[in-house]
Amino acid sequence: MEDNFKDYFTESKNIISNYLEARWKLTRLHAVGKLSHALGVFLAIIIAAMLGFFVVLFLGLLLAYGISEWTGSFTLGFSVSALIFIILFAIALIFRRGLIQKPMANILIKELAEEIEEAEEKNDENFHV
Repeated sequence: MEDNFKDYFTESKNIISNYLEARWKLTRLHAVGKLSHALGVFLAIIIAAMLGFFVVLFLGLLLAYGISEWTGSFTLGFSVSALIFIILFAIALIFRRGLIQKPMANILIKELAEEIEEAEEKNDENFHV
């Protein structure tokens, strides 16, 4: 009788250990999945920002050459273009929270919330099946 209890507790201990190890691995996999999704969104934002930078750069050069041709002075054309960029930089710096930080945070939060909802739906489907 005592051997049966000993075997039962030993077997239960092994089952619980295996279960806890599997849950730990599953939790790590979920965390890695969410982190990789957030990293993907972050990299997409960085790539879009870089492309936006190049668009603005070339439009600035186009504006500078256009003003230069219109006025006949490269100095005036590039000075006006630089002044416009300085004004845009100052506006972006002053309103960075509303223009940059909050929209970026909202995008990341939205993506993570969608990921969590999808994971919960999958868990609910697996639970009910």
